[in-house]
Amino acid sequence: MTAKDLAEGKSEEEWSIDTDERERIELELLMEGVHRLYGYDFRNYALPSLRRRVHHSAQSENVKSISGLQEKVLHDRACFDRLVQSLSIPVTEMFRDPLLFRTFREEIIPVLRTYPYIRIWHAGCSTGEEVYSMAIMLHEEGLYDKARIYATDMNAKSLQQAKEGVYGIDKMKLYTKNYLDSGGTQSFSEYYTARYNSVMFQPFLRKNIIFAEHNLATDRSFNEFNVIFCRNVMIYFNDELRNQVHGLFHESLSRFGVLVLGAKESIQFTDYSGFYEPLGRGEKIYRKIK
Repeated sequence: MTAKDLAEGKSEEEWSIDTDERERIELELLMEGVHRLYGYDFRNYALPSLRRRVHHSAQSENVKSISGLQEKVLHDRACFDRLVQSLSIPVTEMFRDPLLFRTFREEIIPVLRTYPYIRIWHAGCSTGEEVYSMAIMLHEEGLYDKARIYATDMNAKSLQQAKEGVYGIDKMKLYTKNYLDSGGTQSFSEYYTARYNSVMFQPFLRKNIIFAEHNLATDRSFNEFNVIFCRNVMIYFNDELRNQVHGLFHESLSRFGVLVLGAKESIQFTDYSGFYEPLGRGEKIYRKIK
């Protein structure tokens, strides 16, 4: 509380409200500046998550306020790149939620088998673990040669790791368990080569993957897909942006195309809830019906 606040007789509660409002304005100005200068749109990200990550970024940059962070971000591209990294922290793993992948293998793969060509979009692919999970599944089902996987993310650093397919060896125990629980039919270790403290996935898994930068908040549809995976991305969006992205996915899916979401995500309460029917055993897998 400042001397001015004390002089004006403001209570602690009133001061807290003023502080929250000031911080909200600072956040809005920072996101507006980032959008206008760099073209990245975080303006409709969920406020609690956005505030938490921006505070972490301000602390890392050794500035005392969001306004101080804004000044640094607008004048220092490297600082902006670090902010983007902070706002899009990758959280993913191979065959994450194994039951979902098992359901996909048992119920969606037979349908894909009838198609002459398969296009799959992993939107917000992060560091690529789920992309390689899909490539492995398609390979085991004999469908990889007629498939093309488009893996996109707005985070260039995460996308580069996805392209390289190199991950920590300490994660392989969990990934092997996920793979087996999801219905994997081979020895998981056949798909990577271990070296020191990391592993590299086999090059043949990348041959039909196209990696590209794409921002769900600002970029448009770029193809028609039979399947779209977008898991645990929209939990960071507010209702307006979430609805906008669902419009993008609906436009991008072919007739009877399949949309796969994260466990905490849904198409309910969007303009597109009536355009899909649920598939599987309670997993977040939907088929476009109109």
